[in-house]
Amino acid sequence: MEKRTVLVTGIGGNVGQGILRNIRSLNLPIRLIGTDIASFTPGNHLCDVSCQVPYSYDESYIPKLQDIIQTEKVDLVIPSTDYEVYYLSENAEKLNTVVVASEAKTAKIYLDKYETYKYLSSNGIPFAKSWIASEYDFSEKEIIAKPREGRGSRGILLNPEKPNQLPQGYMIQPLSKGIEITTAVYVNKQGNLHGLFTMERSLTNGTTTESKVVFQFDDEMKIIADKMIALGGLVGSFNIQSIVTDEGSIVPFEINCRISGTNSIRHNLGFQDVKYAIQEYLLNEIPDEPKPIEGIATRILMDVVYPNSNDFDKLNNNSVSHIIY
Repeated sequence: MEKRTVLVTGIGGNVGQGILRNIRSLNLPIRLIGTDIASFTPGNHLCDVSCQVPYSYDESYIPKLQDIIQTEKVDLVIPSTDYEVYYLSENAEKLNTVVVASEAKTAKIYLDKYETYKYLSSNGIPFAKSWIASEYDFSEKEIIAKPREGRGSRGILLNPEKPNQLPQGYMIQPLSKGIEITTAVYVNKQGNLHGLFTMERSLTNGTTTESKVVFQFDDEMKIIADKMIALGGLVGSFNIQSIVTDEGSIVPFEINCRISGTNSIRHNLGFQDVKYAIQEYLLNEIPDEPKPIEGIATRILMDVVYPNSNDFDKLNNNSVSHIIY
């Protein structure tokens, strides 16, 4: 196989860094380009080249990506953030490469949790009941308020005293109590469900810190995923976050229209969605069948140390001497 070039966005975050590590683990002749809004990130040491880019909604973002794609001869782009999925998909025809991203109109719906609720519920797919904050009817004993757009746990409020007076852009959902699960789903090139993988998880600041593979919810999650896929527009990997209530009901409450942050964990537990994307969109191969196994994972803090360095701008690729400790 001749050497190919893959660009991964958002390498300052755990999603992008997981994608990079997964690709490296395949031991294929792949050159990795990483992009981020910062010039120096923890993901730089995983890349052959790293490039600073504007925010995806900035008018200069697509021209900058076009330049990088042309200069570095990029064969494939894998976005790791929700907004980049949308903007790259919307501008896919301007990019002289392949982008693994859901259709723009679908990605845009899933950027907004309230629009997600309206879209899925109107199509008979379960999703947590939701209200725009100013229209909340006080029908629930306990509620959670969250920004309609955004990621992780930023801005979340439990049982706010005056939910109708929250800033514009907030929405309300019932505060469902139970087990939180995260389900990764991969849609193949034919638009069919290739497989899914579910874990119980604990979060710190919106990031999974502990997780355990579970299989007992797969049948019900498959029904939900198949219905979502049948609506069209989903490409590659996406993620469903749900609560399993004390009564046993599964209540999805957020959809991430991208590869999720636990990609590096599940890669080692038999569900390798980054590999499937590489196989389908870079190598033109049929992706391997998922073979999930039981397992538990936790995350630790590690250091990337650059001895004898004093200039952040020079620490932009894996050729710079460094220690992982």
